Amino acid sequence: MPGFAFLLLLLATTSIAAWAFRDFVAPKPANANTYPSKDDHPNEKVAAAVDVYNMAPKDDIFSTHYVDEGILPVLLIITNGSDQPISLAKMHAQLVTASRSKLDGLEVDDVFRRVAHIKASSTNPGRVGPLPIPGGGAKNKKAQQQYQELQKAGFSARAVEPHSTQSGFLFFDIEGIKSPVAGARIYLTGIRDNTGNELMYFEIPVIPPNAASP
Repeated sequence: MPGFAFLLLLLATTSIAAWAFRDFVAPKPANANTYPSKDDHPNEKVAAAVDVYNMAPKDDIFSTHYVDEGILPVLLIITNGSDQPISLAKMHAQLVTASRSKLDGLEVDDVFRRVAHIKASSTNPGRVGPLPIPGGGAKNKKAQQQYQELQKAGFSARAVEPHSTQSGFLFFDIEGIKSPVAGARIYLTGIRDNTGNELMYFEIPVIPPNAASP
């Protein structure tokens, strides 16, 4: 009987581990104009929208609960309704809270260091990419999975082709920020048309997920 109980415990543990580190599946974006939090530029035929993933059930798509680590995931959706591509190579995203705190979007490596609890220093720069991570074993595997999830989730599009939509997650450091979502706005600058001219900046009001749904 003890052996049978041990087997059940082992199976349960294995199932939990498999669930905890399932493959990340990105949400399929709709046209940016269909989201409550949006800014549409009719003359340029480009729209940008955001969708906050800071509470269940939406943030269950992640294996890591980023908000518990002081990180706010925000899905960014950009729709190009024009006949020419637009460039996002120099795009910059900034979250401005109601209390006027200005938070730049984090690089994937910076988010990873936070969630994997890697302390960078002059002697230990917190190496990412091809790991190793200090600790080895299960800790190393978990860190690799966290990094892979971030790479898949992060907004990485360099352009948006005509009549198409691109999406991905932005991550903001909200540690120590009181009420980072309510009354906040996200500003996008550096988006350019096919001739290199910068489009007017996007100012997107951040609507909390419990206030409206796309």
